[in-house]
Amino acid sequence: MNRAVLGVLVSGRGSNLQAILDAIQAERLRAKIGVVISDTPGALALKRVAGFDIATTVIERKKFADRRSFEQAIAAELQLHHVELVVLAGFMRILSSEFIGHFPGRIMNIHPALLPAFPGLDAQAQAVRYGVKVSGCTVHFVDEGVDTGPIILQEAVPVLDGDDEHSLAERILHVEHKLYPRAIGLFCEGRLRTEGRRVIITEKR
Repeated sequence: MNRAVLGVLVSGRGSNLQAILDAIQAERLRAKIGVVISDTPGALALKRVAGFDIATTVIERKKFADRRSFEQAIAAELQLHHVELVVLAGFMRILSSEFIGHFPGRIMNIHPALLPAFPGLDAQAQAVRYGVKVSGCTVHFVDEGVDTGPIILQEAVPVLDGDDEHSLAERILHVEHKLYPRAIGLFCEGRLRTEGRRVIITEKR
């Protein structure tokens, strides 16, 4: 079976990138990372793939006249490496509809809340402030909205009475590291079918 080629977009420490890399190394995920692209020079995420045969590049927004040319550079790099699935792993930018159109149904993101609750930034802090008893994480396809795309997988994490945003974020992160490779694996196996807002997980062939 051929391995699907992933293009991973990062901005920071890249802990989900590490989880994906670990899953590939352990043969739990039949995929390969074709390129890691960061919009932040010196991002820790880039160091995580040092020593592996994985291309890395930095594409900074400030070096482009506008958002469109910045995104075109990212899209060109992904296409150069024949990327089949674009994986957002802590990429701190909202993508335009034009960029999404280059990879329809082929951009995935993970969010530290049970969407549609608490979209956007600081989801863990939103959950603590609201006083919910359960939060979690969501893997979804990316559409033109902010954390509004069709949901692939979700897993709940209890919110404890003593939690602040940091302790809750840390516990959610442990779950993210398992859930994201699992969702990517379903895509690589051709087991995800989108019908409207619903993502159907089909039986393994």
